[in-house]
Amino acid sequence: MSAADDVQFLAKLVHCGQLDQEDAKKLLPHLQQGEALDLLLEEMLDWDTEEIARLRRTDAGKIPEIPGFEVLEKLGTGGTADVWRAREKTTGRTWALKVLKAASQAHKSTLKAFVSEAKILKELSHPGLVRCEGVAKYELSSGSGKYAFFSKLECIEGATLQEILDESRPFKESEAMQIILEVAEVLKYLASRKIVHRDVKPGNVMFSAERKVKLIDLGFAAEGGTLAPSEDSAAGTKEYLSPEQARGGASADERSDIYSLGVTLFQLVIGRLPFEQTDDQDLLRAHIMEQLSSPELKSQGFTPHLQYFIQKMMTKEIDVRYQSFDQLIKDVKGQLAGYESLDFSRSAQKRPVRRPRKQ
Repeated sequence: MSAADDVQFLAKLVHCGQLDQEDAKKLLPHLQQGEALDLLLEEMLDWDTEEIARLRRTDAGKIPEIPGFEVLEKLGTGGTADVWRAREKTTGRTWALKVLKAASQAHKSTLKAFVSEAKILKELSHPGLVRCEGVAKYELSSGSGKYAFFSKLECIEGATLQEILDESRPFKESEAMQIILEVAEVLKYLASRKIVHRDVKPGNVMFSAERKVKLIDLGFAAEGGTLAPSEDSAAGTKEYLSPEQARGGASADERSDIYSLGVTLFQLVIGRLPFEQTDDQDLLRAHIMEQLSSPELKSQGFTPHLQYFIQKMMTKEIDVRYQSFDQLIKDVKGQLAGYESLDFSRSAQKRPVRRPRKQ
């Protein structure tokens, strides 16, 4: 391996938190003189040969080596975890392994939420929820005493709604309403189990290759009525928080998920968020105080019903909002039936051909 490659790998070790900068500075002059990095790590820093080999294999620890699995590729990354496609060696089945990042693992609340999500998902069964086989941990290297946590999830071929929005146009009204109906059905199931998702957003909804909706990431999920982690915190993603969540310390129920689903519906059809303040506090204040205003809803040919749905789902007053997913689902189904009755191409296909009368 060339000196340039070793210098690059040294920088990567520092960037990935495997080596501190002071130790790297000690090694750099020796590398520039052509000495081999692996030998320097052994002789000057007393690193184990096997650990050095592991870091080389895993791109400085970026690629996990999980016993019993062949890691194939990274599917995605979030603030707390990476998701990898992996083949289980004993069965040959492909799974999505969600691996908690080292920095996230150091935070007890994040680790607790990660384990809680896997436990909740394992107990649930719904076609619109990603299936989970539980959570486990593995040793990063033999005898190191350092572990990483991961959950084993159903591997879904497709993209999140956020990825689709980022790469193409907003959804047609009828498409968006069908998606909202499917997500609402999943959230209704969660509500029946007294679970509030608390982080409903396009980035947490997968659209499979079969064009089926899958709700993912229950990292903020909690029993209905559960308070936010602290009086001054708001659980969830700020752009989608209901007013009661945005206030911090407030309890959430299914009506909070309905508000977030309303924000999602707005984004699916308009292509942007209803409130786009750059400052977090201003954004939270907007969810609490500002009324929804969107010229696009009135000017882009949407039905009046769409505006009604969004406003009723996103109203600030929780008692005026849809009170249950049953209510919302009933109205959405009625609207979808209305779309079908107004689908003239479909009507033309069904309309019988009239033969001319005989004279």
